[in-house]
Amino acid sequence: MSLSAIIDRRTRLALLLILFLAGCGDSAELPEEQTVGQNPTLPPPATSLIPTVNIAPAKRWAEDQQPQPAAGLAVTAFARDLDHPRWLHVLPNGDVLVAESNAPERPERKGVRTFIMNKVMARAGAGVPSADRITLLRDADGDGVAELRTEFLTGLNSPFGMALVGDRLYVANTDAVVRFPYSEGQTRIDGEGEKVVDLPAGPLNHHWTKGLLASPDGARLYASVGSNSNAAENGIEQEERRAAILEIDVASGESRVFAAGLRNPIGMGWNPATGELWTVVNERDELGSDLVPDYLTSVREGGFYGWPYSYFGQNLDERVEPQRPELVAQAIVPDYALGNHVAPLGMSFAKENGLPEQFADGVFVGLHGSWNRRPHSGYKVIFVPFQDGKPAGQPLDVLTGFLSQDGEALGRPVGVESDGAGGLLVADDVGNVVWRVDSGSPPQRNE
Repeated sequence: MSLSAIIDRRTRLALLLILFLAGCGDSAELPEEQTVGQNPTLPPPATSLIPTVNIAPAKRWAEDQQPQPAAGLAVTAFARDLDHPRWLHVLPNGDVLVAESNAPERPERKGVRTFIMNKVMARAGAGVPSADRITLLRDADGDGVAELRTEFLTGLNSPFGMALVGDRLYVANTDAVVRFPYSEGQTRIDGEGEKVVDLPAGPLNHHWTKGLLASPDGARLYASVGSNSNAAENGIEQEERRAAILEIDVASGESRVFAAGLRNPIGMGWNPATGELWTVVNERDELGSDLVPDYLTSVREGGFYGWPYSYFGQNLDERVEPQRPELVAQAIVPDYALGNHVAPLGMSFAKENGLPEQFADGVFVGLHGSWNRRPHSGYKVIFVPFQDGKPAGQPLDVLTGFLSQDGEALGRPVGVESDGAGGLLVADDVGNVVWRVDSGSPPQRNE
């Protein structure tokens, strides 16, 4: 039998198994409002030999389709036909950088489980090769649609987070932070860049995305690094400097763990009311459709947030051996649950965005969507309102309709970022679109 025939046979078997698994597992019983907020309901874990697998297969938008904005908002396609756009960074002159990226080669991800999960992710739209580039989009005429598109940086290694500090652009590849000289208005950067610091990667590299945020004074960078497993099943020795936010000294390149026990932190931001660092975190899977809530939280220096030993404070995960009760005793309860398996990736504190008043104080969050829950959860952009620097009340839908009536993923939101002209930009990696949400008024850039 030829190699291609063997691969085709394995693919068919994998798809059959995926269809079989789709009929297995539990279903959520909690109403959505009990899974969000400061005090979510946490039922007993529902573990089983076969986890819940409920995939929203990627379909993508037709030309006449778009997501549904909340009342009082409008949505347009800022740019279409991108290649798996994941993350956004808006430069001071209004140019928008888009990381077109996907997972790198990970040779240690082997075995039947990994093979099946790769097929699951591919069916969900995450199986495309990484473009390994950053594209620049420019809306020079201010109509809310980018008319200029250039290859800004190429030859990267699964790039994700970006930060501009002075005349240096920092990029978080999957394995290192690199920097490039930047002049305002330039549309391309050539050259390999200068490595600032290595990031945890390696041949396993389970969570490959690396977020990046500069301190307000530009002296430090913060890199979000996800775990190398779901719940330490690959061995705790594989988790060094992972499930953490790292603090990097820009001048020296030295780094340290700023906060730990965060299974998969992605987006980060500075709370304008308090100056605190905040992040969104993807929590663990395979404890049932009603566990574990993903969350939004402030990040304390030296803080420990439970993973892998406990979740949402001191709720033990009994799958993890050996336990660390001395660490569990220190586990910080997150500020705000976002729901179970919603997969928050992007977050952006509200700025002067020209949106209605209810979106003036709080955080926009891109919920990429579930695979380990029935029914689906996430697949939308929400707004968590704040009062006095803290979350207050139920989240508000901003952009919905990413799932079809048949449960297919027309798109999946990732990065979210205010564009400085009254709108909110949303990277949609399955739809290959950057959407722009505004109040329907003409864009007006803040100077």
